[in-house]
This record gives sequence, C-alpha cells and structure tokens, in this order.
Amino acid sequence: MFVSEATILHADLDAFYASVEQRDDPQLRGRPVIVGGGVVLAASYEAKAYGIKTAMGGARARYLCPHAVVVPPRMSAYSAASKAVFEVFRDTTPLVEGLSIDEAFLDVGGLAKIAGTPAQIAARLRQEVLDRVGLPITVGVARTKFLAKVASGVAKPDGLLVVPPDRELAFLHPLEVERLWGVGRVTAAKLHSHGIVKVGDVAELSESMLKSILGRHLGRHLFGLAHNHDPRPVQVGRRRRSVGAQRALGRMAVTPDAVDAVVVGLVDRVTHRMRTANRVGRTVMLRLRFEDFTRASRSHTLAEPTAVTEEILGALRGLVAKAMPLIDEQGLTLVGIAVGNLDDADSVQMMLPFDEIIHSALDKAVDSVHGKYGTKALTRAVLLGKDPGIEVPLLPDD
Repeated sequence: MFVSEATILHADLDAFYASVEQRDDPQLRGRPVIVGGGVVLAASYEAKAYGIKTAMGGARARYLCPHAVVVPPRMSAYSAASKAVFEVFRDTTPLVEGLSIDEAFLDVGGLAKIAGTPAQIAARLRQEVLDRVGLPITVGVARTKFLAKVASGVAKPDGLLVVPPDRELAFLHPLEVERLWGVGRVTAAKLHSHGIVKVGDVAELSESMLKSILGRHLGRHLFGLAHNHDPRPVQVGRRRRSVGAQRALGRMAVTPDAVDAVVVGLVDRVTHRMRTANRVGRTVMLRLRFEDFTRASRSHTLAEPTAVTEEILGALRGLVAKAMPLIDEQGLTLVGIAVGNLDDADSVQMMLPFDEIIHSALDKAVDSVHGKYGTKALTRAVLLGKDPGIEVPLLPDD
C-alpha cells in the first residue's frame, strides 16, 4: 500500500560515544576527541575533520591529529545515555524500532491531531533529546525506512531533513552510489568500473543489467532501493536475527594462538547472551578485517540449532583455520563472529547426543557462576592474563 505522507523518522545520535564524553567533560567540547587508545572506537566531529575514522589504529589517529584528546571508553555511561534517549523515543510514539544503542526508526503516522506534522514532531524530538539527555541527534524524515536513514546521513551532524514524497527521487538520485544500503567498498568499485557513480545511474539501468553486474540478489536489492521501493514497516519489539560480537586487535601480534584466544573470548560472550535470551542458532559466521581495510566473511551451517559453546566454537575454529593463509598474507585488524538463523530454544525440540548434554550442563553452570559473581569470577585458562577487549553495549534482545 502506498503511503502518501513522510511519517517515518530515522533518529541517529551524532558521534555517540564521543558526544557523551564531551557532554560529561565541558573541557572536551569543541576539541578533537578520540575514544579508545589502541583502536579508535569513536571520534568527535572535530577529530573526524582530520580524517580519523572508527576502527582506525590509535597510532595512525594520533599522527593525523597530534593534539587530539584520547579518552578511555566508559561503556556504562554510554548504556545509560542510550536508555535515556530511548525513553524520549517512546514518549514520542509507541512505534519504535531500535537498530542499535544510538539509532532507531520511529513511525509517527496518525499523530497529526495530537502532536503536529512529522517535521514538527522531529524538531521537538531533537530538542527533547538535547534538553533531557544533553546530546545532539540528527533526524531524517521520509516515506520509507530506507530514505529516512539516507536523509539522516545527509543531514549529519545535528540536523533535520524532511524528504517530501513528491521530491524523493530528486533528492535520492544525485547522491553518491555509496548511499545505497549494501554498497560497500568492493561493490562501489565494481559499479564505478561500469561508470555508475550516482544513485541515478543505478536507477537508469534495468534490473537484469544490475543482476548481471552484481549478482541476482544484490542487483534486485539495489534496483529497488534506487527507485525508493522499501515496503518494510517500523517493527516494534523485533527480535535479533543474529547475535554477534567483535574485537579490534590493535597492536596485538597476530599468531594462530592469539587469534584463537580472541575467538574463544568472543564465543563465550555470544553464547552466554544467546542462553540468557533463550535463543539457539544454526548459522555460524566469521568476519575479518585486514590491514588494508578490506574485509572477508565465512559461514558454516550446523546440523541442528544450538547455543552450546563448544559446538559453536568448533565451527568457528574450522572457519579460522581455512582463513589463516589469508590472515598471514594480509594481516588482521578485527575479528567478528555471529550466530544467525535464530530461534526460541523452547520451540526447538532436539534430541541432543550425550556429549552435547554434558557441554550444555557445563555452560549453564558457568552462566550461574557469572550471574552470581560476575564474568571475571570464572574464565578459560587460554584467556588468563589476556585483555578480553571491550564489550560494546547492545540493545536488549526483546
């Protein structure tokens, strides 16, 4: 069904971690701020002006901006700020779909009589977040989720942009092709090699031509987005499609044992979260980022859905072993893992083999100890004395 009004908001906090630091320490305001030392977790807009980016090595960031202020991350502060912002979202409309701790979609359709136009609601939302939480936030308003997110990206930092329905393509088509969801560095290079640099260039091609260039799935996906075809509604309480974690390696020596220790720590985090949320999954994914900022991903589908740590760890170790020649050749700066194809544990009837029953019981015992005494009370021998990395705050698994 065609919606004639732009009633979807995409609200995105600006340089979230760095903005919290500048809010809490007035001496940091207006100065280039880097959160994280070995690896940049976040950078203020003043730091971004020097070319500093998230996930950049700390040494490179300090070279680009020697006078930047480097502060350690405070995840509890960011989590508290996120909760306060989401309270503002839910006070604005009950139709809120959280994407991460610092961004969400809001549907304000039907609120005109009590709250005004979507543009007025968006302006009031921005002021409420500033007044109640002390943080700048950018809002894009459009008829579709995709275009609302694009609008907020264009409006950053600390802006508001409304895309009227009769101006959608006029706004979208002059933008760089990288604005389309799914267009990363590799896909952009492939499109550029065919002379496709703007979204409008994509829109001028037939769907069959895009499929021949990019493959069936991605070609169809980008063809739809280039014409602003996005029928997805704002979904309240949507559960995660995957549970993941990642670790930037910084100056760590990338040996097989070191990579294995990182993977072990990530698997422990992910499977603990899965069991806490009563989820099981079948697809195990490994994501790697190399020193030249290129990326690679590998996946493996298990025979049965599980949240057993040893099962998921075994699959990931197999994926890492296959990727080691590439790691040795290109270096490694980040490891990410995820478990997808999730289902509710209670709804999946499984006859577990004896060894899985034992491992599952051990996992539950570890979860119990962590619940009573904290995650540092019990750890694997391979992780003793090693930095577990920073655990990024996440939205709850509703």
